[in-house]
Amino acid sequence: MKRIQLGNTVFEGENDVYLLDGETTALVDTGVALPAVREELEAGLAEHGLAFADVDAIALTHWHPDHSGLAGEIQAAGDAEVYVHEADAGLVDGSETPLFTDPDLQRETFNRWGMPAADRERLMGFFESVSADLGGRPADVTTFGAGETVAVGGVALEAMHLPGHTAGLTGFVVDPREVPDHDPVAGADATEEIFSGDALLPRYTPNVGGADVRVDGPLAAYAESLARIVERDFDAAHPGHRERIDEPSLRAATILDHHRHRTRRVIGVLADAGPATAWDVSAALFGDLTEIHTLHGPGEAFAHLDHLADAGVVERDGTAYRLIDDDPDVDALFPTTPLDDAVDGASA
Repeated sequence: MKRIQLGNTVFEGENDVYLLDGETTALVDTGVALPAVREELEAGLAEHGLAFADVDAIALTHWHPDHSGLAGEIQAAGDAEVYVHEADAGLVDGSETPLFTDPDLQRETFNRWGMPAADRERLMGFFESVSADLGGRPADVTTFGAGETVAVGGVALEAMHLPGHTAGLTGFVVDPREVPDHDPVAGADATEEIFSGDALLPRYTPNVGGADVRVDGPLAAYAESLARIVERDFDAAHPGHRERIDEPSLRAATILDHHRHRTRRVIGVLADAGPATAWDVSAALFGDLTEIHTLHGPGEAFAHLDHLADAGVVERDGTAYRLIDDDPDVDALFPTTPLDDAVDGASA
């Protein structure tokens, strides 16, 4: 296994594409369909004597353009099979329209969050400036569901559905002993590693709420996904951005604890300011935001407010949320894990 790291100035940056070159040649994720990123991926493959036409299969962790954008172009070059979870398939094959190219969905979402008109127009302008390049060419896809096995690159990948960041986000579980040119991080005893996409990242917390507005109860879904990662206790995780994670369970528990603390902060904002919209809460949590973060900030605030509304801690009135329980048991709103005590108060 080889990691090819790509630049990306539109989203989080430093995207990881993983090359599995065994009995067949496969990629896990592809990077965004921007010319500079395309050139980087072509150069990374060329270092191993490969081109787009040599790729037999692509396993996508999720639909976001910085992970799936080049899938259609690679497929067109060599007829690669493109695998994606059924919940994200429509946004890869072009049969569904993503938020950043759907003005009606944008207006509906931003109204629900209470986003002021000027900020809404600024964000929609950002989408217009980048949307022509981001999505890339649609791909013909082969879908899978949770727990199914995808055989690519000469290895079997178990599809572990980890929704929250997107509806169909999937981690691919692999026995590292079966991966060509890969040294398991834990040596001969390592039996399970995971390509985690954006379910688990090494330096910051993946966005929920704004990253995929199709997800019902995004924070609850993501919290359960994190708890399942802790329980599975992988030997290592290979994320969609930046470096390998050598203690995935600890990292997942830390992110889960971060969301408990963020929930307390949201409650504090409502206690201090009274009823507030997702946009108001975002401003209190994150301050002024620009570009893609103008989407992610209020989306994150909305995910927390939605979670609190489902628990009966807040009540929604129009676009505003009013606190009706000023001293809830926040810990009870999230799944527990054996590592909770070890990470309490740690920074995510």
